Amino acid sequence: MDGPVQIPFKSFIQLKPDEGTAIYLQIVFEFIKSIQLGLLPEGTKLPGTRVLCKLLAVNRNTLIKAFDDLESQGFIEILPNRGTFILSDQKKKNTKTAGPSLSLEKSAVFTSFTFKHSSLLENPVEVSDLALQFNDGLPDLRLVHTDVLARLYVSKLKRQQVKRTWEQIQTQSHLTFKKQFSNFLNLTRGLRISESNLLTTTSHEISLYLVTKLLISAGDKVIVAAPSYYLSNMTLSDSGAHIIPVPIDDEGIDTAQLRKVCEEHTIRVLYLTSNYHYPTTISLSAKRRMEVLELASLYGFIILEDDYDFDFHYDNNPILPLAAFDSQERVVYVGSFARSLPVGFGYGFVAAPIAFIKELEKHQNILEPGIDVIKEQVLTDWIQDGEVHRLSKKNRKIYRERRDYFAFLLTEKLKDRIKFHVPPRGLAIWVQWLDNFNLIKFQKKCTANGLFLPKTILYQTKNLTATRLGFGSLDKKEMDDAVEILSRSLDALIEGSVRIDPLLT
Repeated sequence: MDGPVQIPFKSFIQLKPDEGTAIYLQIVFEFIKSIQLGLLPEGTKLPGTRVLCKLLAVNRNTLIKAFDDLESQGFIEILPNRGTFILSDQKKKNTKTAGPSLSLEKSAVFTSFTFKHSSLLENPVEVSDLALQFNDGLPDLRLVHTDVLARLYVSKLKRQQVKRTWEQIQTQSHLTFKKQFSNFLNLTRGLRISESNLLTTTSHEISLYLVTKLLISAGDKVIVAAPSYYLSNMTLSDSGAHIIPVPIDDEGIDTAQLRKVCEEHTIRVLYLTSNYHYPTTISLSAKRRMEVLELASLYGFIILEDDYDFDFHYDNNPILPLAAFDSQERVVYVGSFARSLPVGFGYGFVAAPIAFIKELEKHQNILEPGIDVIKEQVLTDWIQDGEVHRLSKKNRKIYRERRDYFAFLLTEKLKDRIKFHVPPRGLAIWVQWLDNFNLIKFQKKCTANGLFLPKTILYQTKNLTATRLGFGSLDKKEMDDAVEILSRSLDALIEGSVRIDPLLT
């Protein structure tokens, strides 16, 4: 057995003083985890408390308290004049009942049964405490009219509905909402649907999940435009899809390459963000829109059109989705509604042939069996009264000004180091960097200077160094500071690389 000092405790005993959990409990949890994982086998002799305190940088009294807890639970054995030893089979040395710390940690570390594990669905989202952050294009919740929403919500709650049962209220409210919502989509997106062609969900993500569950079986080949959206790829892969990437250019997905792939493979679905490709913000050209619809008809694949960001367009004539021209019912149209509203008020939706919607509803009844009647009534009133249009128009003006100012700053501060185009819609700009540098090192420089860049907005391959920089959630002062930090961090990174380049010394 290895001597106690040789064991690399710091590599697997991870203590976080900033967390709310007491340090002695963290020690208990970490030791239990290490024992269960086999990192500390039965019979291992632990260092003395003074030595271990130095290794873990903790107070001796704290460590003694943790050891007392571990001994009472049967994970260690303390023998006078001999030392402390691991009991991985938990031979109980006394009859004290294990405290809540044991049951919580056991439930997190192991179970008595097996279940499926998904590496595909590991959450890639990072969180930072920095006040200044870029995201991939989220709206600014500071612009939300919470007072209007609160007033409407309260008025609906107070309204008496004594003449009808709750089920009657729920059914009628939902039908009224779907009718208003389908009319709204017909007006804003050029669709020709009735409420029977529409499924509403609590979020865009739920809509996409339900659709992929019905459309895709294990092994089905699904085309995505590359580079692509990591969240939708996770959903598609989890459904069993075999993803085939097809590159994009300045007109959107390469339809010549798309045709070639269709000739070589049987394609089940083409997943496409036609109006505002994620992450590059490119719109599919009019010519290629017709080509995509023709290829779908020719090769029999389904177009899963995702239009999550339609609300944020800045021209007078927004580009209509493929679903507006779908005469052969090959398009399943997924989108979001009211992304500018607080979390919980927005909606996801699916517009598709009636038979498909009916089947979706069966699965939704399991996943989302209840209907938020008050929420639907509030949004119905907003649509009927034109409040949604007024709010959308007001916010579009603000976001257009932010987009223009952000583009100005990028040009002024990073001239000759980037290339980008000003997007006609959306809340982010796709920035390609002309210098050759490592984006992870750049991210660390920015973080050190007070600006957080999540890894999900960084794109780097052999031929591409790019970032998707969301401007929607930043005001002008925040944009000034953020772009200044981008410029300063890039200068420091490039200059540092030059200084240490052995070819130049």
